[in-house]
Amino acid sequence: MTTIVSKVTKSGSGETGPALIGNDRQRTLRAGFIPLVDASVLIAAAEFGFAEKEGLKLDLVKDVSWANVRDRLAFRQFDIAHMLSPMPVASMLDLGSNPSPTITPFSLGRGGNAITLSTRLFARMREVTGLSETAGALDNAKSLKTLLDEMRVRGEATPTFGVTYPFSSHNYEFRYWLAAGGIDPDQDVKLVVVPPPLTSDALAAGAIDGFCVGAPWNMVASERGIGRIVAAKQDIWPSAPEKVIGMRPEWADAQPEAVSRLLVALDAAARWCDQADNHGALAETLADAKYIAAPVEIIRQVLAGRFSVDAQGNQRVIERYFTFHDNFANYPRKSQALWIYSQMIRWGQARYTQQATEAAASAYRSDLYRNALGADNTPPEADTRIEGNTDGDRFMDGHVFDPSAIEDYVRGFTVSAGNLGSANPEDA
Repeated sequence: MTTIVSKVTKSGSGETGPALIGNDRQRTLRAGFIPLVDASVLIAAAEFGFAEKEGLKLDLVKDVSWANVRDRLAFRQFDIAHMLSPMPVASMLDLGSNPSPTITPFSLGRGGNAITLSTRLFARMREVTGLSETAGALDNAKSLKTLLDEMRVRGEATPTFGVTYPFSSHNYEFRYWLAAGGIDPDQDVKLVVVPPPLTSDALAAGAIDGFCVGAPWNMVASERGIGRIVAAKQDIWPSAPEKVIGMRPEWADAQPEAVSRLLVALDAAARWCDQADNHGALAETLADAKYIAAPVEIIRQVLAGRFSVDAQGNQRVIERYFTFHDNFANYPRKSQALWIYSQMIRWGQARYTQQATEAAASAYRSDLYRNALGADNTPPEADTRIEGNTDGDRFMDGHVFDPSAIEDYVRGFTVSAGNLGSANPEDA
């Protein structure tokens, strides 16, 4: 049964003591995180009493890169971790420079990513193509394609764009956006890894010409007058999984009660984060130096979906830019894991086999979610469903993902790696 807390205070100030797990003592879980708004549920669970109510204490440790988080979880410095949704899939496929089996029983919500280009590059797009100030994501991608073609004729250097990790939603969403505009991400531009907190500074220094990252760093670049936001995650695929809670499978198997209590605490925190009345308190907490260390007003705007697109104050309002709980946002659906796997195939990070398909799906542990939270919190559809075929949940290029036909899906794209397999890439 789900625990719902209607009145909460910062940890340690509640009127009742914590529930107990074994030996009549509170259980401490060490959790790694990256300073992003999509860590809100984990941070709220620690700061507003949800974990304490379930007999848990979350010791949150801020890190700078996803590779660090991955390694510290593998080396048992962390019990659980705030992770990119593709990281458990990659681990179960034995991809990357230091893979270690990782699963997720809980998604931290949807939304939060965006693609930002330098103001200089965007101004050139407008100059060359007459692009409207209010152009949509697909038109922006097509305009960039036209500019890149002209730059190639002129012999200009290929633009460099930052993503946060090779096995990340940011990498796949940036590639999806580029390819939808006719741009080959592996031939027409250069993609490099930049840790999220460093993206704005890298753009300002001219080290990169754009990036895809989670909030609030797109907004920070826009407010500094150095970046133009050209696409949001919702423009590419609204239901794309974003961040998850990662854990080692043997750790989860050894302590099912602690896992269940953790999921109950996270579910209650996610419900709380979804309520607009709580966003003021959440923004104040996130802005603290020990968490995101960003201006509180920017975080408030992000939570409200008030999306500054340029330094002149023009805004785009995206309803539910972050969804922390509603519409089963926390459910680890296996067809989402398989879509991630399809993108790994599309871009040459993996090859298609039935064994690999099963391994990819095994990263998303919906069984642990159901055991902890019950049928009332479980979506009625099957764990694998066709994705992108309903209103409000379509891919920007009109493709539909059928998890039973992954090879056909990958072959259906005009721009891709051109095969169904290649060597594993090294990651940072």
